[in-house]
Amino acid sequence: MKQHREETVHLDKLVHGGQALSRLPDGRAVFVWGGLPGEMVAIMLTKQKKDYCEAVVRQVLEPSKERIEPRDAAYLSTSPWQIMSSEAEDNYKKAILEETFQRSDAHGLQKISFSPAKTFWQYRNKMEYSFFGDETGLHLALYQRGTRCKQILTGSSIAMPSIDKTAEAIRQLLEKNNVRASDLKAVIVRSNQVGDTAAALFVKREDFPDIKQLSGTCQGVVVYYSTSKSPASVATKQLYRYGDSVLQDEISRHPINYDVTSFFQVNVPELEPVIERMSSHLSGSDEVIDFYAGVGTFARVLNATKMVELDEANIKLARRNVSKACAIIHASAENSLEHIPSGSTTVLIVDPPRAGLHKKVIQQILAQRPARITYLSCNPVTQARDIALLQGLYGLVELSGHNFFPRTPHIESLALLELKA
Repeated sequence: MKQHREETVHLDKLVHGGQALSRLPDGRAVFVWGGLPGEMVAIMLTKQKKDYCEAVVRQVLEPSKERIEPRDAAYLSTSPWQIMSSEAEDNYKKAILEETFQRSDAHGLQKISFSPAKTFWQYRNKMEYSFFGDETGLHLALYQRGTRCKQILTGSSIAMPSIDKTAEAIRQLLEKNNVRASDLKAVIVRSNQVGDTAAALFVKREDFPDIKQLSGTCQGVVVYYSTSKSPASVATKQLYRYGDSVLQDEISRHPINYDVTSFFQVNVPELEPVIERMSSHLSGSDEVIDFYAGVGTFARVLNATKMVELDEANIKLARRNVSKACAIIHASAENSLEHIPSGSTTVLIVDPPRAGLHKKVIQQILAQRPARITYLSCNPVTQARDIALLQGLYGLVELSGHNFFPRTPHIESLALLELKA
């Protein structure tokens, strides 16, 4: 077994990504999970590179006043910021967002606002669990951060209770049918706000048995075969479908349909205040175009005239969600450049993946010059990069951070930009 080096360090600050930063005696930066600024900790190095290392805390020798006891034994796998108070979490996230924009070339904003989370527990409407088998049976599990070892668990304190109830029902049924952990990859469970659930089960065998009793565990279950070359929750082929896996929530008084694996917000209560801020950037006469549109949530609520989305499953649901007046473009953003609007009453909404805007999209924005841009991001680093590229022509009139993902280091940020006179 590989022996991991141990060190004792003083932790300096939290950085984008969620780790605490320190320095090893040899001068290398070390990014540490499970620690807080100001703490003296014993750490185990989990990854060593020429210029930096990664580590996890083994023992807290001098704790921070902000430290609290985590609720979950596997907190590092799902929500590594369970160790701090809610007030400290909000403050750290605001500071990280401010530093991210200060270090980029984005400028011109006097103040960044930050909206605290309404609740810090049992908010998440989507969870993914792995499986582990031993002599006592089949278990839900997650990989321990920094290792290839799995940790048995019964659920997560950040998940809606209906999710863990469904995951456990599926686990019990699989165990009853003598399904081995070695034949399973992962299960994703999703819940709407009233507790209806649907699940996607990813298996390693194309001849996986047809277990019809799965239909009794929730509203709908889809079983997917996933090859050994694919990540855990990437489907190769659909094997079985039991019931209806499409859920519905009401967003700003509009019904929105989505599936287990859809691109859809995991914290619905935090979404509506953001939509209100986005709506304040619009007028009734605007032509609104929604890029990276997912199932069409913003296109529906903000009355977009066009939406652009690549994923076919999202497109099918968008056809149920958006109004007939909204044209649906089934293509990638970089292959839909002709749909980026120009004119004094045009608004472009973008909610890209963590990689940010494609460079071709930025180039076309600069060429077409839509009057306003509403940019929602789950990665402030790439958002700041993109805004810096746009600021020759656009002014950043508002930037707000939102705690969509309590007890995790993830930050959602909304930027409102206007074409300069």
